Amino acid sequence: MGMGQQRVMPEGLYAQDKVCRNEEQLLSRLQELQLDDELVQTLQKQCILLLEGGPFSGLGEVIHRESVPMHTFAKYLFSALLPHDPDLSYKLALRAMRLPVLENSNSAGDTSHPHHMVSVVPSRYPRWFTLGHLESQQCELASTMLTAAKGDTLRLRTILEAIQKHIHSSSLIFKLAQDAFKIATPTDSSTDSTLLNVALELGLQVMRMTLSTLNWRRREMVRWLVTCATEVGVRALVSILQSWYTLFTPTEATSIVAATAVSHTTILRLSLDYPQREELASCARTLALQCAMKDPQSCALSALTLCEKDHIAFEAAYQIAIDAATGGMTHSQLFTIARYMELRGYPLRAFKLASLAMSHLNLAYNQDTHPAINDVLWACALSHSLGKNELAALIPLVVKSVHCATVLSDILRRCTVTAPGLAGIPGRRSSGKLMSTDKAPLRQLLDATINAYINTTHSRLTHISPRHYGEFIEFLSKARETFLLPQDGHLQFAQFIDNLKQIYKGKKKLMLLVRERFG
Repeated sequence: MGMGQQRVMPEGLYAQDKVCRNEEQLLSRLQELQLDDELVQTLQKQCILLLEGGPFSGLGEVIHRESVPMHTFAKYLFSALLPHDPDLSYKLALRAMRLPVLENSNSAGDTSHPHHMVSVVPSRYPRWFTLGHLESQQCELASTMLTAAKGDTLRLRTILEAIQKHIHSSSLIFKLAQDAFKIATPTDSSTDSTLLNVALELGLQVMRMTLSTLNWRRREMVRWLVTCATEVGVRALVSILQSWYTLFTPTEATSIVAATAVSHTTILRLSLDYPQREELASCARTLALQCAMKDPQSCALSALTLCEKDHIAFEAAYQIAIDAATGGMTHSQLFTIARYMELRGYPLRAFKLASLAMSHLNLAYNQDTHPAINDVLWACALSHSLGKNELAALIPLVVKSVHCATVLSDILRRCTVTAPGLAGIPGRRSSGKLMSTDKAPLRQLLDATINAYINTTHSRLTHISPRHYGEFIEFLSKARETFLLPQDGHLQFAQFIDNLKQIYKGKKKLMLLVRERFG
């Protein structure tokens, strides 16, 4: 009876910790007692007194905001009385679920109760150092009730409402959802659909709670919810797909939820027939397009993937990507989508996206290890394979965006090795002739490459140190290869070297190395 009395949480870490430890020690002693009929009757009588004890009881209808929670005590009483008086056990445990310090004082207890004034007395709001422990005890009480109520729809619904009302930690609600899921889906017996639905409801609440707040377990939570919904059935999956905007971010909805829902594994797990598969796929496509509209940067590629099998939806997703390309999409995002389009057999669309990506790119003279270089080389190879016209359209973009001499020379070399137009596009033929660097469109690229080498050379020489002389000579050797491509290239290179000797004659050791290599 003393443990059930209402008492205010003391101040200070030591005092609060002592309250918890003393309570646990007393309960461990009580658990050692063998419950006979007389003890059970005594417990029943005490529980009724506690429930009707008014403001003096920690299990009364109204309690002070800073009252010590009764979770651990109630868990003991619940377990002890459950075999003998289930109704009283659940009534007491549900009453004990409260944690007023985390709740609005105006909602504590029944406002029609004559002692309601007790719950709204102004308090000094001390720091609860043991709050984390108390919340975990609250969670343990809820988990114990869920386990005991398996198969009882009415009790499970009541427990669910109590959890949703009184537990404020998304991590703890997620733990309860996982516990309920494990209990509902034992490996050695049939699934309990009622408890499984409770797990799903708790999971949905976790999604809503963590949607706009940071939680490091969010991704795990999303994946778990999809697994739980799959276990519940196709209607649950359709429901979360249709109401995705209240539960998930666009990225989560497309990359995790929709992708998992339409996966082959899910179809086999649910043994879906054709109409059900189509319904699920249709919901996923609708979700994908909505997400792509809301966040094209993150979702355009996922939307295209999800809409692959439906021509109209695929066209819509592609158009969203094109419309967003002129806005906030980065060159890397556009290149990724372009590569995907080529992989799906749409080289012309891939070229269009690659051209848009190129216009977003700026590669400086000294960025010869930039991650976008492979994308640039791929885009040039794609345009070259499509034909001379596409290459001619891309080269001005390359010249404008890429100022790195080594990258430009690499592109130039690749364009002169094979003839353009080898992509096998229906209705197109390759001329079979190698392209000349003296004619358009490669002439523009050649001039840009030579200018890039000249500018880069001067930039390097401004702050060069002796330990980089060898590297610089190798750089000039690469430059010479490009200079020698046009007919008068050897004259241009000789003039370039002479200019260097004049301008940087103060760097005697370096110029000596230049003379030794290039004359």
